[in-house]
Amino acid sequence: MTQWQTLCNLDDLPADSGICALIDELQIALFYVAKMQTVFALNNYDPFAKAHVLSRGIIGDVNGDPVVASPIYKQHFKLTTGECIEDTSVKITSYPVRINNQHIEIKLTHG
Repeated sequence: MTQWQTLCNLDDLPADSGICALIDELQIALFYVAKMQTVFALNNYDPFAKAHVLSRGIIGDVNGDPVVASPIYKQHFKLTTGECIEDTSVKITSYPVRINNQHIEIKLTHG
């Protein structure tokens, strides 16, 4: 059974920016979008650049979808699903994340 795991406190996250968390050698990019009062979690690995850099990307909006632009080749990944806007055949893993009493919690599936 997969359980919620506490990562950090909400005030540990910079507003409208990314930060990387390490869980069991898995790099997770966390993004706190202040105007939405929502935190998103994606795998930090950029498949185009072949590097763990997405937490350093720029948060934005493409056609109403919150996205992060990779800091290297600038592909946009939807924060909600991990789908690449420019190449829909590419999708990075997104993780369920929630704010619970000012704590950021994530649900990881280990297989």
